[in-house]
Formats: sequence, structure tokens, C-alpha cells
Amino acid sequence: MTDVWSRRAFLTAAGGSVVLLGTPAFPATAGTVTSVHAAMRAVWQGLVLGTVSSPTAEPFRTRLAALGAQAGQWRSSMAPATGSLWPDQVFTTNPEWMAQSYYRLRSMAEAYVRPGTGLTGDAALRTAVLTGLDHLHAQVYNAGQARYGNWWCWQIGAPQALLDTVVLMYGQLSAAQLAGYCAAVDHFVPDSSVGSYTGTSTGANRVDLCRVLALRGVAGGDDAKIALARDALTPVFPYVTSGDGLYRDGSFIQHTYVAYTGSYGSVMLGGLGMLFGLLKGTAWEVTDPGAQIVFDAVEHAWAPFLYNGLMMDAVSGRAPSRGVQVADPLQAQLDDHTRGHSVLAAILLLAEGASTAERTRWRGLVKGWTARDYYGPPLADATQSLSALARLSEVSADTAVTAAPEPVAHRLFPSMDRATHRRPAWAASLSMASKRITHYETGNGENLRGWHTGSGMLSWWGSTYGNGQYSDAFWPTVNPYRLPGTTASRKALADGAGGDWGASRPDVTWVGGTTDGEFASVGQHLKGLGSTLTARKSWFFLDDTVVCLGAGISSTDGAAVDTVIDNRNLGATGAHALTVGGTVQPATLGWTASFPGPGWAHLAGFGGYVMSGPGTFRALREARTGRWSDINRSASTTVLTRRYLTLWYDHGTNPAAGSYVYQLLPGASAAQTSARSAATGWLTVLANNPAAQGVTVGSLGFTGVNFWQSATIGALQASAPCSVTVREPGDGTAVVCVSDPTRTLPGLTLVWNRPVTQVLSQPPSVVSASTGSTLRLGFGSLTALERASQVVKVKLG
Repeated sequence: MTDVWSRRAFLTAAGGSVVLLGTPAFPATAGTVTSVHAAMRAVWQGLVLGTVSSPTAEPFRTRLAALGAQAGQWRSSMAPATGSLWPDQVFTTNPEWMAQSYYRLRSMAEAYVRPGTGLTGDAALRTAVLTGLDHLHAQVYNAGQARYGNWWCWQIGAPQALLDTVVLMYGQLSAAQLAGYCAAVDHFVPDSSVGSYTGTSTGANRVDLCRVLALRGVAGGDDAKIALARDALTPVFPYVTSGDGLYRDGSFIQHTYVAYTGSYGSVMLGGLGMLFGLLKGTAWEVTDPGAQIVFDAVEHAWAPFLYNGLMMDAVSGRAPSRGVQVADPLQAQLDDHTRGHSVLAAILLLAEGASTAERTRWRGLVKGWTARDYYGPPLADATQSLSALARLSEVSADTAVTAAPEPVAHRLFPSMDRATHRRPAWAASLSMASKRITHYETGNGENLRGWHTGSGMLSWWGSTYGNGQYSDAFWPTVNPYRLPGTTASRKALADGAGGDWGASRPDVTWVGGTTDGEFASVGQHLKGLGSTLTARKSWFFLDDTVVCLGAGISSTDGAAVDTVIDNRNLGATGAHALTVGGTVQPATLGWTASFPGPGWAHLAGFGGYVMSGPGTFRALREARTGRWSDINRSASTTVLTRRYLTLWYDHGTNPAAGSYVYQLLPGASAAQTSARSAATGWLTVLANNPAAQGVTVGSLGFTGVNFWQSATIGALQASAPCSVTVREPGDGTAVVCVSDPTRTLPGLTLVWNRPVTQVLSQPPSVVSASTGSTLRLGFGSLTALERASQVVKVKLG
């Protein structure tokens, strides 16, 4: 094989922080190790370690010192014994402690090779790492061991950490050690692990398995393993229409039924970046044209869920419950910001293999997100690896990179029942559930009380405020029956109710909506988790507001049903003033009151709420106490208290036909909120019942209707259930957006009683169109369109 690396490329890939401590003491016998494999090991070191420009500059100096201190502590506390390498990580019955032990050894190896740790080249640390590798190999991770417990520990967690350590310590290992470690990996991660694209070998898991196989090939000089890893990536690239993977609408699914862009999706993005980087310029370089789908997904799938550096919880599966992990020696906070920072670093890594134009755009995006994350500055993130910090630091300091601003856009992700709305000063996300997408995911003792996150949870952030709303101990302290935006029964549920791994899927299909790319109409046929609750919920996303409608709210659980207008986390000491109808309410903890509708409320520091419909709404100011371990059995037991201000409609016990109408006004002042409440003609509710929900706002040229069945609502008539959004920009044209959220319609007729002289453009789904005093559109089958908005542009008469 030809060595395709030049010396300059070799050193650049290795990175300025890499120290190559020695050459192999013995020739490896696990394969034929060539100069190409040696160069690939150096490239992997560079990918793992990154380029730290100056070990004495912050944030690196402090982090390197902390890494050295931690490595020294682990070296001192290591006590090889039957069933454990450290006394606190007995792996006899729990292989997660085996994987954790390998990760400790990996960190110790990193401290050994990195400058600035205080233990660089330390002989005692080297001996401890080698002793640990041998002990784990002899005790548990070897070719004669049968697998037990969580499969992930054996096939991904342990071998990834082991092989990273092997590469970092390669010059210190004997041929016998290398052969034994490679044999262990071959035993637990055989070629057959990527033999079919099913089960645990899909999406992010498949990328992780390929990473193991590729590095096993590099470490042991096995070209066939490297080729297999490259080829096994092929099924990851194409768009999917069901199950795990990327969808054309930008959705990313893992575990078949779970929206996972921010967790497994992040792992896949980072893993592909590492593999593309490792294989680039070799005989195994990834040349599959399908890889472009991944590059496209950076802006199509990941960017819409990143805001001011955070990754929205709506697409992070079980991850929001992890908080502070007991196993984390630094007790670092894991939250939406730390998940976002990981994605930013992964995008920069992937950018090295992208086109020049893509790389330029992505670096601008990352620089903007990094600069705007005032709540959790990425360069101060203790959960990020030094290599991630190095990449983020480099792009932040690059004066040739222009920080990209946040976009103004609405995005629907119908294949995972999610939506995002971006305005100049705020952003929101919406989480729903259907027979295709779970209410929530629990498993491995995680996310035990996420029951109602798919019941219409509406999360939102301001551009300069509220960025820690869901980061600051929200999940362990919030009332899980009163998540913002949701309609839920207060019927008591057991931890993990509904079943593990996405089993809690409601038997409904009408979930989705339409958008013109800026405004949107979104709806959910809700069936509650573990209850008899049913409801129809709609959200109309506009310029300064989200108009929220509910109808047909019914339940026979013998429990009260609430619709939560909002539930704001005020932090540990927050006393933000609540004004209702012009009167400032008490700030006393435990205060609660009821108010007649219509009415309005304003929460200082956040925004306003206009309750447009009849019926009373309630308010509560309280302090709530919880522990991360309440929602995740492996997390911290530290007691936390946060204050909340909750606004909600109490529909009573066993409601028969409950309803609501309200507006959310992020960032609005009390005066602006009062003015909107007084402007009774600004919003017209066309319908709010089990047949349809719709609104029109004349000043915006907006009409949105979610048809739950065939009906005539205002100027719109639909022959079947569908979602319709109409926008009139004031230039004599209009766009009519139509979708079938159920994915069942063989055809649809939509009539708009508005004079139209010409159809300017239409999608292939339109099979007939007539103009004149009314517009009549005939659509063919909408079942294969992944519920995408079908946009027709017309000239008005």
C-alpha cells in the first residue's frame, strides 16, 4: 500500500499538543503494521487530543492541571483485585463499571502524553496504565469471557476507550499485549456485528461500531477490518422512511421511536467526523456519495435545534435526566448547553472533511453560537474534552471567521413530531407524540418521570434572557405533571410508566402541521399517557406570539386535568414580579389565586400571556425540591430547590369538553401584553372544537386551520382531515400550504373562497387547480410525502 501522507500532513493531523513517546517496543503480531498504520495512529492521536495552541494559556492550563490531578488520584487509588480495578467500580455484575474503568485508563493515558498535565511522561503513571490494561484483560475483557449485562459496554463503551488507550500508549505495549487486546475486541465486536443493518447496529450505534472496527484494524495492522468499517458505514448515509436514521425532513430517530438529534445524533455526527478524518487520504477514504446527506444534515437537521449554544431538550431522548452523574469525578453539570457544545465541536470536526463552502459556513455558525452562549460559555465547559475545547477556541479566535446570526424561520420535523420556531429575539420548540413517536423514552433507570414531554411541551428561550430555563436543575425539580404547554391528567403515574425504550406511543396519527418557512399551523390529537385523557391541541406560530388552542378536553380518570400555560423556572432565589390585569401579585412562596378570563398576565424578566378565551386561569408561586436521582437512578442524590411560577387552566376532574385559548408573548413588556389583550380585533378565532381549530390575523395576512375532519371554516373548505396555512404578504400574491399529518389520504380537495386569477407555482401533488371567484385545489395521494407542507403560490384577484 502506498503511504499517502506527506510529513507536513502527518504533523498537522497529529496536532501541536501530541507527544509521541517512543516507538513500538516489539513488532505487532496482530497484523502487518505498516507506515500507513503508523501514520493513521498519529492522525487518531491528533483527532483525540486536538491542537492545544498553548498549554499555559487558559482555558487549557487549568484543564490540563485538572486532568493531571485526576490521573494522579486514579493512579494512587488503583487497587487491582478480583472483579475490580478500583474499589468503587466492581464490574462482576455490572459491566458499566468495566467500561468506566477503561475510560479512567484512557484519561490517565491522555495525561501521560499531553504537555502541561504535570504527569507528562511520568513513569509511574505509565506503569499504572499498563497494569490496568493487563488487569482488565485478564479479569473481564478477553476472548474467553462471556458477555453479560448491557451490550453497549462490551461492543462500544469498553472497546472504544481501550483502543484509544492503545493508540496513545502504543509505543509502550508489547506484541503479546496488542495481540491479546485485539483478540478481545474481535471476540466482542466480530465482523458480524455490522453484518446487517438492524437492531443495535443502526444509526449512531452503527457509527460507533465502525469506529471500533476501524481502530482495531489500525492498532493491529488489519486492513480488512479497516475496509469493513468503511463499507459498513454505507447504510448510515441514505435517508430513511421508518426506524433509525436521518429523514428528508431533517428528523433523526434512534431506538425506532425516539427523537434523538441532540444525543445519539451528536454521537453519530462526532463519530463520522472522526472516521472521515482517520480515513481521509488513505486507500479506505470514504467516497460514498451518500455521505453528502450527512454534510447536508448539519444545517438541515442539527442547526435548527441549536440556540445560543444549547441543544434543545426536545430532541435529546433520555439525556435531559442525566444532570450530575455520580460516576462523574468532577460532578460536572450535564445539560442542554453541554450537549450543544458537544455538537458544536462535532460540526467543526466534520467540517474538516467538507467542502470549502460548507466549512466556511459551519465555522461561522459555530462562532456565532459560541459567542452568544452567555449562560454556559463553551470554553468554560468542564464536560468537554480538551480536543473539543481546542477546536472551539481556534474558531473563536479566528478573525477571518464572521459569526453567523440566528436565523428567522419555522421548521417542522413531522417524522419525529417536533417543530422549532425562530424569531429575532426568541426561539421555541414543540414536542408531540403519535403512534410513530413516543411520549418519552425511559430505560436503564433514566428519565423516569418524563411521562408528559410528548403531550405538547412548548419550550422557549429569549435571545438575552432565560437561556438557563431548562438547564438550572429544571428536570429534577419541576412538577412533572405541569410541563409548560402540556395538557395532562394529574392521575398519579409510576416511575417509568408506559414502558422502556419508547413503548409509550399513543394510538393517534393526526400530529403535524404546515409552514411557509416563517409562520406555521401545528396540531396534535392528544391521548394521554396512562390515562383516558383525549384532546385536540393547536399552535399557531407567528411573529411575536404563539397562539395556543385546545378543545374536546375529556377524561374519566377521576383526576383533575390541567393545561399549563407556562411553568417558569425562577432559579434558586428568583422573585420575578407577576402582574395580572394590571395588578402586581404577591411574591410570597406558596401564593396561589384564580383569575377570570379573558385576561392577561406578565412575568417580569420573561414575557406576557394573553388568555383570550373564557374560563378561569390559575397562578402559583412555589419552591420545589428534588434530586437528580429521583429521575435517574445513577445520578446525584444532592437535594436541589428551585422556585417556579406556574400559570394554568384547571379543567376540573373528569372534564367532558374542556377548551382554552391563550397567547404566549416571549419578551413582551407588561404594557405590550396589556395592549395585545385590549386589541380584541387583532386575533380572530375561526374555530376551536373537535372538528377544527383555526385562527386568522388580518394584520399579518395569516390564516391557519387544522381540520380534524372535513369541514368549512371561514373561507376554507377541506374534504378530509388536513392542516392548512395561508399567507398573504400584501403584494397581490398568496401561498397556500397543505399537509396530511395522518399520512393516510389518497386524495384531498381544498377550496379557498378568495378570488384568484392564476396559480403561479404548485408541487407535483396537485392534480387539479381551478381559479376564479374561488381557488379549488385537488391533491393526489399525500401518504408518501412524510407530512411535508405542499406549497401552492397564487396571484390574487
